[in-house]
Amino acid sequence: MKLAQIGAFAASLAMSSLALAEGGGDRTFERMMTANDRSVELFVAREKAAGNPVVVTEKKDEKTRDL
Repeated sequence: MKLAQIGAFAASLAMSSLALAEGGGDRTFERMMTANDRSVELFVAREKAAGNPVVVTEKKDEKTRDL
């Protein structure tokens, strides 16, 4: 009985450490944002080369602030 309790305790510790481990979500998000920034830069460069005006705004006005 004592061996079963020790085994159950060890298994619960192993499961909790796996559940709390970092899955790399921060690195994945960073790569996603970098790829997005790069694609926007390429889009703006392509549109400027084609002669089309491109409006890029960093700030939102009063109506779109909550969006």
